[in-house]
Amino acid sequence: MKSVKNIRVGAAAVAGLLVLGLVACSPEAPGTPAASSSGAGYDDVISAGATASDATVAANQWASQIKSNGVLHVGGTETSQLFSLLNPTTGKAVGFDAGLSQLLAKYIIGEPKTKLDQVTVDTREDLLVNKSVDAIIATYSITDKRAARVDFAGPYYSSQAGILVKSTTTDIKSVADLAGKTVATQAASTGVTLLANEAPDAKVLALPDNAQCLAAVQQGRADAYVIDQSLLLNALVGNKDVKIVGDPFGPKDNYGIGVPKGTDAKAFVNDWLKKIIADGTWLKLWQATIGAQTGTSTTPTPPTVG
Repeated sequence: MKSVKNIRVGAAAVAGLLVLGLVACSPEAPGTPAASSSGAGYDDVISAGATASDATVAANQWASQIKSNGVLHVGGTETSQLFSLLNPTTGKAVGFDAGLSQLLAKYIIGEPKTKLDQVTVDTREDLLVNKSVDAIIATYSITDKRAARVDFAGPYYSSQAGILVKSTTTDIKSVADLAGKTVATQAASTGVTLLANEAPDAKVLALPDNAQCLAAVQQGRADAYVIDQSLLLNALVGNKDVKIVGDPFGPKDNYGIGVPKGTDAKAFVNDWLKKIIADGTWLKLWQATIGAQTGTSTTPTPPTVG
């Protein structure tokens, strides 16, 4: 990961963060979809998505049931600026995760028909275990604890953590500077463990979601906010009072698509992910969503699936 110092939104700065990938968490604060991620470019990528043969779907029980239902029931979010944000004009979620769900639906059903249930870090596994949804696509980090209850296809994206502070902050420039500071992170995210390992002398303020963590920094209740870089980038959009400082740190997190455990769903989704990476659809979707939102043409390398 490239070094990133005092980042504000801008093509060059964002490119440095996104080249190698953007600790999975709850949805970001609401925003307004950029026209470029909800217009023709995005729609063209979805429309051009492949459709599996009848035989391919019929050979997989999970996919067959979805095709029979006529809709992919996915757990996700409507409030993530870069990954899945509800467009109030069209009533459709757009973004990288939203696009993946629509492409997967098109591959199985022949049309990008999805039903989106809003999820949080506390509800994702339960929704899959209870079979309330067919899949979870929501910046969902693959962890051993989660994998004990659900299966993960992928990974489809890689991530590291970053540090967000007020734009006027000058005494926090790296993870080492978090010692003795009050640092917000999301209570049910991997950020809590990350801080214990990487900044053991920090005073952790565990809050329910991204919006509350961001507000804690803006209101001065926290000196910094540590979480996944993709969420921090999203927080910068429209918020000139905050900035990202220092280098990305901690182990790389892999985002996976959560599916019911012990079914044939994982194999099917992995095969599909490999196809969209190989045929360039993954890259085109990135360019139409994260790339368009951040104004950078520098693209990441997809992680190895499986």
